[in-house]
Amino acid sequence: MCLRFVFLLVTRLAAWSRLRRRADSGKDAEILLLRHQLTVLRRQPGPQPRPSWADRALIAALLSIIPRARTPPGRPATRRNIRSLVLRLARENPEWGYRRIRGELAGLGIRLAPSTVWEILKKAGIRPAPGRPDLD
Repeated sequence: MCLRFVFLLVTRLAAWSRLRRRADSGKDAEILLLRHQLTVLRRQPGPQPRPSWADRALIAALLSIIPRARTPPGRPATRRNIRSLVLRLARENPEWGYRRIRGELAGLGIRLAPSTVWEILKKAGIRPAPGRPDLD
């Protein structure tokens, strides 16, 4: 209990010190953005909130004020060695589809979504398994 309190205190102090160094306009915009998102979530009960066009416009306007480094960067890219492994498995086993390749990677301890495997094959110009000719 005491250790958790100390952890929370240290993390809050670190966040506060980072917040003090930032420009006031960015801080204010981020606080307004978070408050508006909470308002939208509270206004509409249910698992999937449906913001109106006005909500979206306000969120977009506030996001334009916040520095780019503070916004979420998105989904991380797939590493090159995993991408090359997917392509190698597809070339060496032309009868395997993207789900089978994903399953083989899971057996090796590599967690990857089937849609990611499909995207890698699509970008490399490799057709789906039933119509894929031998790639050797």
